[in-house]
Amino acid sequence: MKKLLYTSLVALTLGASACTVADIQRTVDGVMAGTGTAVTRDEVASGLKQALEVGITKGSNQASQTDGFYKNSLIRIPFPPDVQKVENTLRQVGLGKEVDRFVMTLNRGAEDAAKSAVPIFVNAIKQMTIQDAWGILKGDKDAATQYLKRTTSTQLQAAFMPVIQKSLEKTNATRYYTDLVTQYNQIPLVQKVNPNLDEYATQKAMDGLFQLVAQEEANIRENPIARTTELLRRVFAKENQS
Repeated sequence: MKKLLYTSLVALTLGASACTVADIQRTVDGVMAGTGTAVTRDEVASGLKQALEVGITKGSNQASQTDGFYKNSLIRIPFPPDVQKVENTLRQVGLGKEVDRFVMTLNRGAEDAAKSAVPIFVNAIKQMTIQDAWGILKGDKDAATQYLKRTTSTQLQAAFMPVIQKSLEKTNATRYYTDLVTQYNQIPLVQKVNPNLDEYATQKAMDGLFQLVAQEEANIRENPIARTTELLRRVFAKENQS
């Protein structure tokens, strides 16, 4: 039973579910002969959590810089799409500068909130089980990020919304948005709108952070230099062996 479990462990670590038994055994022999050690189940789980924490930290640091959201085309938060007609109409009546100012402050709010994202996300990462980790290791290059997004988004949104709300108020995005919507609603014959800016900004800020974390996860999987700790090197070196 131990030998079977160990063989399965190595197969998963390599992400090679299609390998033959002979391939797996040769890998086992190579690991034992080369390093004398094998990656344990606990190490895999710890390594993946560590990779996500690295990604969260780097992603949050990147996003929290001035223009981290605003000038990054991948994560820049636009005017809420469900009220796109508001933006178009306001630009037509000469309020384009006010719209641009709002979009900039909206992204400034996300940049400010990103500074507080790390502990919220890390707490969610700690809930990952060993079984989850094994399933992730053989997945796509952003499998860990997608797992975190899939299983924690609801809780993260609840925790992150007060942070983003405070940041939007700090950057005056809320006030500018209220002014724009008020001016729009005063235009004759338009259908009144009043979308929830906090919910929209929270979701877009989270999406942006997840995007940056996915990039860092892929980097750690593919680039040995990005594996900044011995544990990351052990886990992901085994994954990339063939």
